[in-house]
Amino acid sequence: MDSGLESLTLLFLSPIFLICMILEYRALKRRHQADYSLKELICNFSLAGLHQGADVIATLLLMPFFLWLFQFRLFDITLTPITVFAVFVLQDFFYYWFHRASHHVHWLWASHVAHHSSENMNFTTAFRQSLTYPLSGMWLFWTPLMLIGFDPTFVVLVVALNLGFQFFVHTRIVGKLGWVEYIFNTPSHHRVHHARNPEYIDRNFAGVLIIWDKCFGTYVEERDDIHIDYGIPKPIHSWNPFVATFHQWKTLITLAFSRTPTPMNTRLQYLFGSPAFSDTAMLERDGSRAHLVEKAEKAEKAEKSEKEKSHHS
Repeated sequence: MDSGLESLTLLFLSPIFLICMILEYRALKRRHQADYSLKELICNFSLAGLHQGADVIATLLLMPFFLWLFQFRLFDITLTPITVFAVFVLQDFFYYWFHRASHHVHWLWASHVAHHSSENMNFTTAFRQSLTYPLSGMWLFWTPLMLIGFDPTFVVLVVALNLGFQFFVHTRIVGKLGWVEYIFNTPSHHRVHHARNPEYIDRNFAGVLIIWDKCFGTYVEERDDIHIDYGIPKPIHSWNPFVATFHQWKTLITLAFSRTPTPMNTRLQYLFGSPAFSDTAMLERDGSRAHLVEKAEKAEKAEKSEKEKSHHS
């Protein structure tokens, strides 16, 4: 497998990405809605570079496994217009389930949260990817394609093209697109996905085709009467790419491997359960710690006050 295929594909598309960002910036500026900032640009591009570097290394390490797995393929599939279409549709189907799982399984969310942690929505948001995706196991979702009989090199190319398409749905300047909304993922659909409004959260997981959300009950249409609030329920308030990458891993590790006596099923929930379960536990833990600190400070002040009274008497 060509370890740099995904990176080369995205590099080939980069001039188009740059033109879109310039046009978007100018359009937002005319509307007095410019949400581009130098700090965010540096953060987002840093995350993209770290992600691409990690992907190249991961593919090199995983290549022997992919090629070994490909030996057990069910079919010998040659590339024809029909099989090319089939692999694009199947990969997008598996992407839907990867994306949906990434919002409901804490181990996967620990990587994916970097993409959602920005409180802005523009084309550069698409570059917010995590270098820990190989660790959390994103690649596992593509292995069924190899077992079916699609060449691993072509699978990597299709994954890259799917991700490349998704760049174009990260914007606020494009409205609804008529009949396209019924079949494809669009900026309107994806704005819903990046919202933390209760009406929108954990919806519209599509990569390219919105039909999966409509089939599996996760589709919600963007409404004109709801102002979208972008970001995650627990904001990180940082442009540091390493904070964006590792803050949720810190939560996961702190809870799952705590020295505090904890039932094994609870530790497993911290690892693979709902992200909300872990975030709630972390808030309670921090709240308890803050309460103990406050209590200790009050006791210290009371003791100091008593000593002062004794001294004066």
